[in-house]
Amino acid sequence: MSNAMDVPGRISMPDRFDRMGAGAFMAYVVVLAFFIWSLNKTGVSLTDLVGGFPQMGRLIGEMLPPSTARLEAVGWALLETFQMAFVGTVVGVLLSVPIAVLATPHLSPHPVLYHLARNLIAFARTVPDLVWALLFVVSVGLGPFAGTLAIVIDKIGFCGRFFAEAMEETDRGPQEALSAMGSGRFSLIMCSVFPAAMPSFINTSLFSLEKATRSSVILGLVGAGGIGIELKVAMDMFNYDEAATIILAIFALVVLVERMSSVLRRKML
Repeated sequence: MSNAMDVPGRISMPDRFDRMGAGAFMAYVVVLAFFIWSLNKTGVSLTDLVGGFPQMGRLIGEMLPPSTARLEAVGWALLETFQMAFVGTVVGVLLSVPIAVLATPHLSPHPVLYHLARNLIAFARTVPDLVWALLFVVSVGLGPFAGTLAIVIDKIGFCGRFFAEAMEETDRGPQEALSAMGSGRFSLIMCSVFPAAMPSFINTSLFSLEKATRSSVILGLVGAGGIGIELKVAMDMFNYDEAATIILAIFALVVLVERMSSVLRRKML
């Protein structure tokens, strides 16, 4: 867009958008072409979507009213789901702290340990938690233990990254002052780095618990414990009214955990 007409005594308005160069224009064209191609390859169809509304309506009709026949079993499975998420998050956060220290450039005692810690965090974060659950189901068998281990590894990847970034962004002034006074690495970390990064640690840990609660539902679909297996069985047996009860129970658990996390975040930060 051209600049506004210059008028004596008035300041001309700047361009709303920067002029696009040839390289940027080609990049936008490539992205747009890839998006259009991806729409075709993924089979996106408004016709199929609209045609599926009657089936969705039939499914919702069969889900209502939700069944109350297995409320006790659903309740215990829901409790197991939260226990998996809670234990996995706590253990994962505790293990993430020393790994994150090693993954922080100015805190790691050696470059080799720094790169090993960084790669470990990246590997744990890259592999989806559902894949970890499948691996642990094969290793330790079906049940919540496999799901808890999967959550632990997922939290190491998630928390380790954000913990390391939080410690890297802390003010170096107090750390340099402690070093000048002869403090060792451990004292520097405990007395300066951790207190400065603690709000970020708490925020990340609470968000991890929320994320783990949602993830633990999915892990049950592969036999890693929790309420996910109850949902899978209900859907496989076409017991849609029971599936509706389970879905509502999952929704209630997620909302409750998020509300508790918000309250704790306000009180602790």
